[in-house]
Amino acid sequence: MRPLWSDPGHATPADLAACREMLRRGSKTFNAAALLLPSHVRERACSLYAFCRLADDAVDLDRRPDALERLHLRLGRAYAGQPLDHPADRALADVVATFAVPRELPAALLEGFAWDAEGRRYETLEDLQAYAARVAGTVGAMMTVLMGARTPGLVARACDLGVAMQLTNIARDVGEDARAGRLYLPLAWLREAGIDPEAWLARPAFSDALGSVVRRLLRAAAPLYARAAHGVAGLPPACRPGIEAARLMYAEIGRELEVGLGLDSVSRRAVVPPGRKLRLLATAFTAKRAVGPTRSEPPLEATRFLVDAVASSPPPADPGPARWWDLGERLAWTLRMLDRVERQRRLGFQQVGE
Repeated sequence: MRPLWSDPGHATPADLAACREMLRRGSKTFNAAALLLPSHVRERACSLYAFCRLADDAVDLDRRPDALERLHLRLGRAYAGQPLDHPADRALADVVATFAVPRELPAALLEGFAWDAEGRRYETLEDLQAYAARVAGTVGAMMTVLMGARTPGLVARACDLGVAMQLTNIARDVGEDARAGRLYLPLAWLREAGIDPEAWLARPAFSDALGSVVRRLLRAAAPLYARAAHGVAGLPPACRPGIEAARLMYAEIGRELEVGLGLDSVSRRAVVPPGRKLRLLATAFTAKRAVGPTRSEPPLEATRFLVDAVASSPPPADPGPARWWDLGERLAWTLRMLDRVERQRRLGFQQVGE
């Protein structure tokens, strides 16, 4: 068998390094959590992130009318084993072939990006969950596939986590989105709070009424974070710390928004301090979770199609050896790094944001 890297159609080490850099620059929270994943999962997660980032930017920034069509063509070429000459495309082609990622998952993600480009708004929580299922539930489903955890219960809980994280992002970025002309909060909730959506979007400002809507969204995310915890317990042991870290840190963003900022996400942005991130990472690594049956709650109606897509897709014939022995080393490096950043911050040498 020819070595993987000898085929010019496959991702090279330089391609994977480019994908890692896209993750490092694009999401500090997810990057910190990914450092706790086993190396083979972490590399593939970076590959998925790189393509997702590229696709989001293409739809959001390119503004070409055929941007979405071009992305679907790129996706099709990746699934055909003929990726475009770009690090993210080659890396994606390797991932989907090696792990048998159902095409419905990245295709749904592209659909969510298209909804963003349309400036779509959402009347109810259920409508918003349908959007969150596409832009974040898909990522949770794809991550479970990379971990070899394809049972419907685990995929459903991963989708719960993705939706919860997206709801948290929306609650945190109300002001930033409004200044870009976007509004994701459920329109019915705004009207119930006495807020006219169009008038508010024209002059976004924080009020107690808006805070009640933000709190309501955080309350909608809370049970999904709790349900996701049962899914974490069913993952392969070496994968649990990284996913648990992501769960804890995103839930902490919601707590910081509510307790630290008084729900004002219009004039400020909730940030979890590095020292607290350090403690959450340590908690994620040391948490003892009994492995038992995954919680039996059915998936959200909005994510059911993702769960069904994975269930109906055959698993990979041979995903390769699971290289999990470097977890302890990676954890130690991560904790040392965050501790150094925190000490520098306290000395006033460096300001660290989210």
